[in-house]
Amino acid sequence: MENDTPKAHQPDLVRWSEGARQNAVALAEMLGAAPDAYSRDPLNLLVALQNYVDSLPLGEFEQSDWITLHTDLTSYLADVLVHRCEGVWRVAHDSTAPQGFRYVIEATGLDGELHQVEPYAVVMEEFRHPPIEVTRMIANAEVTLHVTRLLDD
Repeated sequence: MENDTPKAHQPDLVRWSEGARQNAVALAEMLGAAPDAYSRDPLNLLVALQNYVDSLPLGEFEQSDWITLHTDLTSYLADVLVHRCEGVWRVAHDSTAPQGFRYVIEATGLDGELHQVEPYAVVMEEFRHPPIEVTRMIANAEVTLHVTRLLDD
């Protein structure tokens, strides 16, 4: 079966995943995280990142500011999922997406099944429920991947 996605919109998973990782590392460096500590466990950036997000004048943001923050949080979330949940970047074909696909993180859940989450969508959902809580964002992605258990009431 021939792929009918225009050449300009073909997924480049390697470039995408490397770009996300580089962006997350640059964010960690900007916030003063020691590179070796960040590489061992991206959660070492959590407090500094939350403090940074809390200090941002979100009410004064222009579209470009929101795009930058979204990109930074998406990259960080993906890095956490890759490192802590043994997640792997994948391309999920989606005819409803403008490009015909989405980049997702795939991981094996506690149930032994593969699950996917789109970091971009998780961050976008977090923006809809201020204040932005980085820990909640990570928790929501982990629940979607079934890598953590929900506590029963």
